[in-house]
Amino acid sequence: MDLNMRLKIWLSSPHMGGEEENFVREAFATNWIAPLGPHVDGFEEDLVRFLGKGHAAALSSGTAAIHLALIILGVKPGDLVLCQSLTFSASANPIIYLGATPVFIDSEAETWNLDPALCERAIIDALEGRILPGRPVQPKAIIPVHLYGMPAKMREINRIASKFEVPVIEDAAEALGSEYFGKKCGTLGRMGILSFNGNKIITTSGGGALVSEDPEVIRTARFLASQARDDAPHYQHSKLGYNYRLSNVCAAIGRGQMTVLPARIGRRRENHERYRSFFTRLNGRGYDIRLLPEPERHHSNRWLTTITIDPAKNGGVTREDVRLAFLAENIEARPLWKPMHLQPIFAGAPRYETGVSETLFRDGLCLPSGSNLTEAEFERIFGVLDGLFR
Repeated sequence: MDLNMRLKIWLSSPHMGGEEENFVREAFATNWIAPLGPHVDGFEEDLVRFLGKGHAAALSSGTAAIHLALIILGVKPGDLVLCQSLTFSASANPIIYLGATPVFIDSEAETWNLDPALCERAIIDALEGRILPGRPVQPKAIIPVHLYGMPAKMREINRIASKFEVPVIEDAAEALGSEYFGKKCGTLGRMGILSFNGNKIITTSGGGALVSEDPEVIRTARFLASQARDDAPHYQHSKLGYNYRLSNVCAAIGRGQMTVLPARIGRRRENHERYRSFFTRLNGRGYDIRLLPEPERHHSNRWLTTITIDPAKNGGVTREDVRLAFLAENIEARPLWKPMHLQPIFAGAPRYETGVSETLFRDGLCLPSGSNLTEAEFERIFGVLDGLFR
């Protein structure tokens, strides 16, 4: 095969729009090559303008944002935090940082996100001393995740959270630009989490943000993220702080990326439609490969297009067969997240499961979904699939 045909097709690679260089050049010209600076302020303003409400603190990662959110809620050793099980470990790791116990909640089948009914059952069990035997505990937070850009059932989750007075930390790391009942993801909980890692829909190379309608939450986050330095002419610290603020140069990249965000969302959704058309044709030949549907009033940014392949309905072909066929052609594909309740590091953690996330992990695959995919790359992808599903 020609070498050019073997160039790697990435799952979701960074996609620059052109304006990033101008913002970065300005940072260099003004010598703002340091943490914080005018581009950090500008990036936060850009985010708030896009989201349509609230305040934002630009941080070094989405993980840092979750960590600070838990600190602000007063999470301490011995506390319980309810967390979606089907997610990346960064959603759960900060719970352990603080010595608290994660309680993993399985997914519902419609959006693949946190199951509200299981969440409510876990809260009741915690309050009645059935999670920590003989010790009734009020959970300190609920962390739902909008997987692959698909909004979770936030109405039901927020209703339960309000009923039991448990704050919601909305992990929208994969869902910038997604909407739920006309509202932007990241603005649907007490606090929202965004990520700008290199594979996200826009990137700052590495970075994240904490979002909240409460200005005091954001003020506290900025204070803690800047080593918690007190207002004094000398370096004085009364609280434990962290080096979590975004740099001015990375924020400059983010400002350039914000100018193309609507186009990036549009392209990701176009990618999903191309896959949907392809699999509709393939399923017409007797297969049954399924994409994650978009429920009413849910508008996904389609960060990644995902499929599930039940081998019993597809001639014995598994998602691993598909992944390996892609790998042989230098095309990156990835299984769906391995549920946190199956991870060795979280062995023994309380969990509420129905088997939904385990089935999704067994049968699910993320397909190349970058906004910079070319026509020739799509032809390679579809060629592999046509060859496998003859």
